[in-house]
Amino acid sequence: MPTMDLRSLSPAPVTAFTRDGEVDYPANARIAKWLAGMDGVKSLVILGHAGEGTFLTEEERLKLIRTYVEAVDGRVPIIAGITGEGTRVAAEEAKKCKSAGATGALVYPNHGWLRFGFQKGAPQDRYKAIWQESGLQCILFQYPDATKASYDLDTQLAIATQDGVVATKNGVRNMKRWYVEIPELKKANPNLQILSCHDEWLLPTMFDVDGLLVGYGNITPELLIELIEAGKAQNYPEARRIFERLLPVTRAVYHRGSHMEGTVALKLGLVHRGVLDHATIREPLKNLGEKAEAEIFAAFDAAGIGRVEQLLAAE
Repeated sequence: MPTMDLRSLSPAPVTAFTRDGEVDYPANARIAKWLAGMDGVKSLVILGHAGEGTFLTEEERLKLIRTYVEAVDGRVPIIAGITGEGTRVAAEEAKKCKSAGATGALVYPNHGWLRFGFQKGAPQDRYKAIWQESGLQCILFQYPDATKASYDLDTQLAIATQDGVVATKNGVRNMKRWYVEIPELKKANPNLQILSCHDEWLLPTMFDVDGLLVGYGNITPELLIELIEAGKAQNYPEARRIFERLLPVTRAVYHRGSHMEGTVALKLGLVHRGVLDHATIREPLKNLGEKAEAEIFAAFDAAGIGRVEQLLAAE
């Protein structure tokens, strides 16, 4: 199987629910078709944080993969978030995702590592087991520096040079580490695709990456594709222009009290763009309230980001 080409935008779509809280598979297929039909979208990454992946049952997760695979019809690979706690559990989860049609795995750290840290060698073993058991092409997920699940450089280098690892989604949110570690990763594995996920402030990372893997890709994929192109061209004035245009939306969606609120805000953004009819979420997420909804809608208007006309025309 050829290596996934992720050198532009990989949105991490939300999961659409019916108003009574069940997974709305036709609505999710609609999101998939819209995003996958866009030049510059290279993959769709589901079942992660933005997609409320850990809030779904196993049956729902696998059916959602199948829904996405059918909807995109081979245009882009589907990447599944792998979140199982134990290494064996995660490998089995990955195997099932592969059987459902996934091509890649965004490998989350063991949840316990967030609080207690990880033992040396354990992350490498997690990636190795997932690759060997499932054959899913793996993305190294670098968590924020503020957590205990943020891998040190030696651990990143070990994972990045293992069989089956094709990219890194880096969200370290510490530019001192970014400017030191990204060049080292590129040196160790020149084929490793570098993807930023700094949704709340993308501009500082835009000139060092192959692409983006972001929840932000739900709501403004068109502008993010342009931002990536400007970054690759080292065109700072153009990148800055796009960044400034997006800033009202960035503030309304990601500069909130908790990053968890971003998923709710993404759904409201999709409502404003006409992609979703409503912003139903699952517990433990909470609605943001009418004031926040008005702020988010106003931010889209301020940025000049309107409704998705091709979706409306197809109805």
